[in-house]
Amino acid sequence: MTFQWTFTRRARRLALLLTPLLVVGQGCTDLTETPNDALTPENAFKTEAEVLAGVAAVYADLRGVQWVGYMTLNELTTDAMIVPTRGNDWGDNGRWLEIHRQTWTANSGSALADMNDAWNGLFGGIAKANLMIDVIEKAGGTTAPRTLAELRTLRAWYYYMLQDLFGGVPLVTSTELKQNPRATRTEVFAFIEKELKESRAALPDKWPAGGYGRVTQGVVDAILASLYINAGVFNKNDGVSATSYNSCSVQVSGAITGCQAAINAADAVINSGVYSLNPTWKKNFSIDNEGSPENIFVVVHTSAQALGGNFPMRTLHYSQLSTGWGGPWNGFATLAETYQAFLPTDERRDMWLAGQAYSFETGLPVNDRTGSPLMFNPVIANAEAANEGDGVRFNKFPPLPNAPSGNGHPNDFPFFRLAEMYLIKAEALNELGQTGAAITEINRIRALHFTPPNPISGGLSQAQVRDAILLERLLEFTGEGKRRTDLIRHGKFLNQWSTTMANGKVSKIGEPFRILMPIPATQIGANPLLTQNPGY
Repeated sequence: MTFQWTFTRRARRLALLLTPLLVVGQGCTDLTETPNDALTPENAFKTEAEVLAGVAAVYADLRGVQWVGYMTLNELTTDAMIVPTRGNDWGDNGRWLEIHRQTWTANSGSALADMNDAWNGLFGGIAKANLMIDVIEKAGGTTAPRTLAELRTLRAWYYYMLQDLFGGVPLVTSTELKQNPRATRTEVFAFIEKELKESRAALPDKWPAGGYGRVTQGVVDAILASLYINAGVFNKNDGVSATSYNSCSVQVSGAITGCQAAINAADAVINSGVYSLNPTWKKNFSIDNEGSPENIFVVVHTSAQALGGNFPMRTLHYSQLSTGWGGPWNGFATLAETYQAFLPTDERRDMWLAGQAYSFETGLPVNDRTGSPLMFNPVIANAEAANEGDGVRFNKFPPLPNAPSGNGHPNDFPFFRLAEMYLIKAEALNELGQTGAAITEINRIRALHFTPPNPISGGLSQAQVRDAILLERLLEFTGEGKRRTDLIRHGKFLNQWSTTMANGKVSKIGEPFRILMPIPATQIGANPLLTQNPGY
């Protein structure tokens, strides 16, 4: 049993109690007094089991970033994913296509639903972390330094995701109930960096088996590597280029560049001796991927109702599983251009389902609702009136056949894998002018996937290697919540797939302010100290 699994039921009960109280001034509520039945450091968490369950509740909020939160927004706004309207399914007043086509406003459907949910969910995780930090600081004890480091690392990760989506956000570090203004993005960057660096030494390099899923020194280093490679975006209040590469050569703390800091952090993971590249790539995402030596930081899932993943439900056709609420939902797909970027000799191409569709329970071919053979067609001729089979389907996280619920697929979701550390290092080396060394790092990853081998050749220019790295990240990490961040860093978020996105309907392609999401209007209305992002 793991830490998260052992305390799941208790954590769920605590999460229900914690949520109403712990929205501490970030904008979604205006609480001015403590309810009589509120859970506080003074009246709860009196036993070790209660404390551990409270910590587990902070982890539990990580599940929420996958559905209508950070991960979906980071994929669906790009060429990686699209949710076509299929008859009466997935219309939702245009919300899904609005996200993909980047036509949202601060008051539109996706902002009031998905972006607002992301804001609330991430700040909810921060609020729970703040409460537990207060609890542990008051309680003390021999394990307090390690637990505080764990909580501060989780809080820093929640803030990482918030600033990636929205830029500068309120920095809330206490349980005091008050409204807070936005900090600058540079201030949020510095806070995340400080919290991670100060927490690292108190964390273990790995936990015993019962602590699977808890943050480690490797998790800290992986987040820092990602923070630093994105320093050209994340560490700026303005001046981010929407159309050219945002270099990691900007200076960060310690009087070094983000590029060098990214290499140092990535090397700390690579050389830790804790992780290794999985020779079977699919095992990083399978229903038993708990044992993958490559996964650094994961959301732990089980097959219990509401405690697992639901990606198979989002993407598979109704007839491919009987699990859940009348079978899968036949929604999420990818673009033809993205599917075609995966060469037939690349094993990662198997993450897509194209052509004849099959049942995951019987292995037999399935039909569409008209009784004709169900064929997944790469081309989506009309995203507003798609057919049942339009769009290649995502099967990176394969379903558990006969799962007890649609939200009960036990594949753990990786925030960070070792492969990314090699590609972050490659990108930073290339930006520092060490192109040959960068190619070596890229080829460590490509050597695992191609039959026959297909390495990146030497002699490429820095710009060519930069493009090769961006492509390799698409091939390696599609569906893992990286694509929007990557495209913004490379100055291609607004135009990477404009031809397909347009689909004859879009009039707002290429607006630079869209590299940040709007602060949802509901948050602005609830907290007058908040200011809106430019352009909205």
